[in-house]
Amino acid sequence: MTSPKTNQQNQIPQHFQERIQEAKDKKLKELDLSGSSSRGYEKLTEIPIEVWELEQLEVLNLSNNQLTTIPESVAKLTNLALLDLSINRLTSIPDSITKLTNLTELYLRANQLTNIPESIAKLTNLTQLHLSGNQLTNIPDSITKLTNLTRLNLSSNQLKNIPDSITKLTNLTRLDLSSNQLTNIPDSISKLSNLTWLDLSINQLTSIPDSISKTPNLTNLYLSFNQLTNISESISKISSLTNLYFSNNLLTNIQESIIKLSKLTFLDVNNNPLETPPIEIARKGIEEIRNYFQQIQKEGIDHIYEAKLLIVGEGGAGKTTLANKIQNQNYQLREEDTTKGIEVYQWNFQTKNQHNFQMNIWDFGGQEIYHATHQFFLTKRSLYILVADTRKEDTDFYYWLKVVELLSDNSPLLIIKNEKQERKREINQRALQGQFTNIKEILATNLKTNRGLKEIRREIQHHTGKLPHIGSPIPKTWKKVREVLETDVRNYISLEEYLSICEKNGFKKHQDKLQLSGYLHDLGVCLHFRDDPLLNKIVILKPEWGTAAVYKALDNPKVYDNFGKFTKDDLTKIWHEEKYVNMHEELLQLMMKFQLCYKIPGTSQTYIAPQLLTENQPEYEWDENNNLILRYTYEFIPKGIITQFIVVMHEYIKQQKYVWKSGVILQKGVAKAEVIEYYAKREIKIRISGQQKRDLMTITTYELDKIHNSYNRLKYNKLIPCNCETCKNSQNPHFYKFDKLKEWISNGRLKNNCDNSPYYEVDIRSLIDDVIDSDKYEGFLQYNPYPNDIYMRDSVINTNNNFIGNKTMTKKIVNDQSRKIKNQDGNVMGNVFGDESNIQGKVIANSAEPEIEKPKKFGFLDSLTWMQNGQIIFYSLCTIFAVIGIAIGLIYPKLYPDGSPKWVEKILDIFPVPQVEKESDQK
Repeated sequence: MTSPKTNQQNQIPQHFQERIQEAKDKKLKELDLSGSSSRGYEKLTEIPIEVWELEQLEVLNLSNNQLTTIPESVAKLTNLALLDLSINRLTSIPDSITKLTNLTELYLRANQLTNIPESIAKLTNLTQLHLSGNQLTNIPDSITKLTNLTRLNLSSNQLKNIPDSITKLTNLTRLDLSSNQLTNIPDSISKLSNLTWLDLSINQLTSIPDSISKTPNLTNLYLSFNQLTNISESISKISSLTNLYFSNNLLTNIQESIIKLSKLTFLDVNNNPLETPPIEIARKGIEEIRNYFQQIQKEGIDHIYEAKLLIVGEGGAGKTTLANKIQNQNYQLREEDTTKGIEVYQWNFQTKNQHNFQMNIWDFGGQEIYHATHQFFLTKRSLYILVADTRKEDTDFYYWLKVVELLSDNSPLLIIKNEKQERKREINQRALQGQFTNIKEILATNLKTNRGLKEIRREIQHHTGKLPHIGSPIPKTWKKVREVLETDVRNYISLEEYLSICEKNGFKKHQDKLQLSGYLHDLGVCLHFRDDPLLNKIVILKPEWGTAAVYKALDNPKVYDNFGKFTKDDLTKIWHEEKYVNMHEELLQLMMKFQLCYKIPGTSQTYIAPQLLTENQPEYEWDENNNLILRYTYEFIPKGIITQFIVVMHEYIKQQKYVWKSGVILQKGVAKAEVIEYYAKREIKIRISGQQKRDLMTITTYELDKIHNSYNRLKYNKLIPCNCETCKNSQNPHFYKFDKLKEWISNGRLKNNCDNSPYYEVDIRSLIDDVIDSDKYEGFLQYNPYPNDIYMRDSVINTNNNFIGNKTMTKKIVNDQSRKIKNQDGNVMGNVFGDESNIQGKVIANSAEPEIEKPKKFGFLDSLTWMQNGQIIFYSLCTIFAVIGIAIGLIYPKLYPDGSPKWVEKILDIFPVPQVEKESDQK
């Protein structure tokens, strides 16, 4: 897509001409000539000379264009208070800019500046200077002379040190030095006594100076993505702190002194190798951390000597036999029944240090039907065993190793070769360990003769003893309650009973009791869904009781034969045993909590388990003209993503007709989405037809991304098709990585050439805006190099009014935890909407993958402009009134053959009919 013709001829696009003329005629004090203000994506390559005549201007926005220079004429605008030149291609700033002595805010973000002229020091009234996203290697002395500065943004440059001279900026309240190459912070930073907001994230810091404690007004401190090993005591002395970000460092402990910060309301320590407090506590925030330390102060400490051993592998590999042999070497082999879901065993032994150690062994069913719930139980800080049957040779090593790597955050793993009938099998150990660094040992055994069993038990004890949480301190009261719950033979207890047990064992505060239940839930010791109105009322002491019930339903022949459809009456028959009496509603809710089923809308008690749906894609008609297209490709795709998505989006499945195991047709209004997983190709494809397509695409991708983000290490690409003249009608367009597009926009790159010949230039924002409504999602285009961690805005989706953003909602789908906002001043959003078509196509079951169509352009209901939609409405109304007029003209003489009634004559007296002289004209 080439630039508009007007730009090619160095003419000013009409849109900008009108704005300049309006500012001239009305003597406006503000003028917006930013590229983002133009719906047609016109960009200025030079500043119109007419602008320099507008000497009354106080605000001038020239951001998001393709400017390479600023003329000396800028000096004429002496009344300017704000000048925004962000996201251009500037390599230098003219000295004449220093004549703008009234300037208070200067934005130069996302350009190509390598230095700042010394003369900038003359802008003594500047209070805000934004230089992020340039190529600065040092902080020039000229900036340190701007003593009235309150905000200085130097993020995303190439700074290696902070000069002491920066302390001259004593009025600074906000300083952003993130995304540089800083290795230390000078002690003199304490002289910035008015600082309230300091961002040092994404650098190479290994320590924080003690002097930082002397910044008495600091409320927000960002230190994420560095190499810090502790939260220094000096930070604990900044009594004004309200928000502290320490994620993605090397912290092993959080000092107890942190609770002295009484004003601290948010603490982010995610993705650190924490031992104290336990990460399960720390990741829940400062209040949980405070409670943890306060209970230790009050009750004293005890230590955890307990771990989780998870055994995975194909069905029939010998997992259950191994689980029993680990506990009891004399266990007699028998015909092994297929494990239904999960079985849990206990193995107790003494460590070398004479500690009583409890190993909780989780034996997972290997059948595919059970894979969907792995993400709920394959926990971090556990030891894993992958059992391979050398006789069958059917172990999918890559799948199981990737699942463990993905879901357990690379927890240690042992591969056990079960050499049945002494059938040996060689495994390329060096290659596997080269790819999967969490593989600790590959061991062989014959479980019938116990050959190799002793070594296996020894290695299990060795590697569990090295797990980071072993020996971690916990409040004594926690261990007491844990022991009581462990000896309780019941499958579940009421919340009231649990709270009573806590009360009897030293707990006083209700909040502390719930904190413990949440901790035990995260460890997988018990299940307590505190955020669920129904499941909150019980504490499941034996998780295997719940999972067994769940899989009892999924394994039921009738449910299987009905392709996953079942009713509450069916569950009454399935869960007829005494242990499930009066718990049917809770167990059904557990299934829905695990996203294993959903209730069919419009029914009172009919449900669908999508993993049991038919494999066959149904036949349906599809409008193939001008579809919106988007693809996800994966390095590895865990099983269950598409079925989870079906559960989440089930309200958009009309009549439940078009849903199958690997795909679904969704409908919102007149827009339809086809979402299909091609598992063998590690790909999910989305195409959307109809009106208001982008709203449905935005919701669809948002929900898929939520599922993706529930996997810590999932690697995938979101791909958007090129919209150039070559690609728009091609079955093989070039695709762009969505994250790369966002990165380009963030760094000020506005255009790119398609990879397909003849390499047309395309507008980068239009690629995204053709497919996803980024304008409805604040911060959507802000590039984040760490998508699964900080720098995400609070965001919600409202499906009632098609709004996605941070404003008031009527129905919330998701509300992400508040994270640090990487603020990019200025608007980088745009809009391209699609037109509609009635052309129909047909999709046959197991048909070839749909060809990619160009996203639609311009049309009714997509709100391109009020004028275009107004014309359509006007002509439609004219047609309707014309038809009514003709009908009245035909019917009126028959209704009133003797002339008009009196009420009509009264109207004609007010609105007389024009007189026509000729009879022919009258007719």
